[in-house]
Amino acid sequence: MSEALSGHLRFPVRTRTYVWAAGALLLLALPFYLDRFWLQAGLFAMAAAIGAIGINLLTGSTGQLSMGHAFFLAVGAYGYCVFAAEGGDGLTGLGLPTWLAAVLAVLVSGLAGGLFSPIAGRLRGAYLGIATLALIFIGQHVLFNARDLTGGFNGRDVPPLSLFGLTFDDSELLVASVPFGSAEKLWYAGLVLLLGCGLFARGVLRGRPGRAMNAIRDHRIAAGVIGVPVARYRAAVFVLSSMYAGLAGVLLALVFQRTVPDYFGITLSLEYLAMIVIGGLGSVSGAVVGAVFVSLLPQLLTRYSDALPLVSAPGTGGIAPGEASRYLYGAAIVAVVLFLPGGLVRVAAGRRFRTEQGEER
Repeated sequence: MSEALSGHLRFPVRTRTYVWAAGALLLLALPFYLDRFWLQAGLFAMAAAIGAIGINLLTGSTGQLSMGHAFFLAVGAYGYCVFAAEGGDGLTGLGLPTWLAAVLAVLVSGLAGGLFSPIAGRLRGAYLGIATLALIFIGQHVLFNARDLTGGFNGRDVPPLSLFGLTFDDSELLVASVPFGSAEKLWYAGLVLLLGCGLFARGVLRGRPGRAMNAIRDHRIAAGVIGVPVARYRAAVFVLSSMYAGLAGVLLALVFQRTVPDYFGITLSLEYLAMIVIGGLGSVSGAVVGAVFVSLLPQLLTRYSDALPLVSAPGTGGIAPGEASRYLYGAAIVAVVLFLPGGLVRVAAGRRFRTEQGEER
């Protein structure tokens, strides 16, 4: 009987394994069937998910409010351009191998976070949020005025990534008689990056650092009393979060193929906070779910604005897709705070737990 019961209890785990395997195969097959719009939307969601995992480590798991996440995305995006560009267009470029430029851009984002980490290690709550908000204004000033580095208002072109002899540009590559352009090639690179970032963050949260981070979030003074180096952990998590943001910025730059200063403003930082609140604070899967929701919503509204009531193209009398998406973000945040404090991911987890309890009975 015990063997039958144990086999019965293992069934949900086996089922989840099959679901994950089917999902992985589906993601691998999508570039063969989807058009460029959907692939770019998916890549945008992957980049957003990487950045959301980073800020969830900082805000959701450690309790540090950051309003400056967009600054570190800009550091990653423009850092990649500076390191990888040849500089023949009058803009500064070091002409490094693009894979090395991507690594250096992520490290520079971490370095920028490290320079700010002494402040992050000592401030908390609204004070830290205001301090990080200053990074947005500093970043916007630099992006618009340091024209040799950033290209000013017009931005600058992004060199395509080259790795193992494969260039992630629009040069046609036939795979099973299907032409692969930049979006199709970047799709698999984005999947690998998102998987690696998710597994690393999950390992951090499940290990000793994660327990220390949660202790700092729940009761900072008690964590210090039991021997947790609070300031050191807060500073280290800020650096790690900045590196995640830098990697997201690099991927975004590769997808858009051009960096524009207006994109890396306070609105982007607020969207990342919306992602982790809607998806679920302190959860890697919650960050991914929230990123998919927040990043895909405006694109879907834009795509189907003609068929949706009250939503129309800007200047045509209705609500612009971008504005409509922000209204929905706000409504979703209010709904999550009032009725789903654990975020969307907790709903699925609770439903799975109740299903397993019912099967046990």
